[in-house]
Amino acid sequence: MSILITVLLFLHIVGASLVFGLWVANFSKGIVVPGQFHAALLQVVTGFGLYFVQMAQGNTGINHMAIGIKIVFALVIAVAAFIGQNKYKAAKALGTPEAGRNVALAHTVGGLALVNMAIAVFLAG
Repeated sequence: MSILITVLLFLHIVGASLVFGLWVANFSKGIVVPGQFHAALLQVVTGFGLYFVQMAQGNTGINHMAIGIKIVFALVIAVAAFIGQNKYKAAKALGTPEAGRNVALAHTVGGLALVNMAIAVFLAG
């Protein structure tokens, strides 16, 4: 089980770094790229996996409130990334990728990812 938790945690951190890193890389463009949506899905799936594996082990040190907040933020991030990437893909298909710009969605995805990481570090411990 510890190998499973380690692999899930590694993939969870990779997802977080991709969501945040792609936001920083495209900060001035104000776009949500498809990789952010895929990374957000990776975060949601591995986050649920980590939670349920730890619950199955009988881990009583889990901060359920922090996990609940993180799940809500992760779902908002995934939905915002899905909407943003669809807008970007549609604009790119028309040959005008700059029309796919949506600063509010881009900063929602990246900003909430940063907040979610802060919750993981300071509350979920």
